[in-house]
Amino acid sequence: MNDHLVQASGLSYRYPDGTQALQEVSFRIGQGEAVAVIGGNGAGKSTLLLHLNGSLQAATGEVRIGDLKVAIATLPQIRSRVGMLFQDPDDQLFMGSVYDDVAFGPRNQGLPENEVAVHVHAALATVGASHLADRPPYRLSGGEKRAVAIAGVLAMAPAILVMDEPSDGLDPAARRRLINLLRSFTHTRIIATHDLDLVLDLCSRVLVMNRGCIEADGKPETIFADTELLARSQLEPPLSWQRRPEHG
Repeated sequence: MNDHLVQASGLSYRYPDGTQALQEVSFRIGQGEAVAVIGGNGAGKSTLLLHLNGSLQAATGEVRIGDLKVAIATLPQIRSRVGMLFQDPDDQLFMGSVYDDVAFGPRNQGLPENEVAVHVHAALATVGASHLADRPPYRLSGGEKRAVAIAGVLAMAPAILVMDEPSDGLDPAARRRLINLLRSFTHTRIIATHDLDLVLDLCSRVLVMNRGCIEADGKPETIFADTELLARSQLEPPLSWQRRPEHG
């Protein structure tokens, strides 16, 4: 059994309004990989991520986390293995204090309060936010909210981190801290992002999505050198890539 393995097979999903968001998506992500999911707006990135922790259920096909198929009956086990960071940290921060927000997951896992405290303090220390424990979330900056949301995920000790636009809205210093933090993890990491320079810094593999399909799957350098692929997928090379001499 490998709790870090993520596999989709023929995954399709249509929203109630008729929008076909995913079409026959298949991939396999192994333990410890850092994989970016990129594509233009409406490509299906967020919809795909929501299937990985069971927030959405496949219309056809399936997602497996380790030996478990993602389904209503397996949601408790799936969500203990897959930590999900949503695009807007306000969607995850709803308690009266940072401590209680980070403690929410471990408490729902049924841990005794002394173990909850260990998890909370360790997670806050990992993201450099121990000093925020007693602060109400509404008094945090955007970067602090992002750090606390990540701590809330880490406190549940997941095998897999799934992140939707983790660098969105961060200033350059906070963004660099985030990249360094994510680089230090041994978790399997799946990151949907428009920040293609973050992809170059952090990821060894890229899935390109277009109109609900996997358009390409390869190394960042190969993907970003394919100008036709990028144009077809409503993407441009990372800014740092464009500044290289061979790219003018």
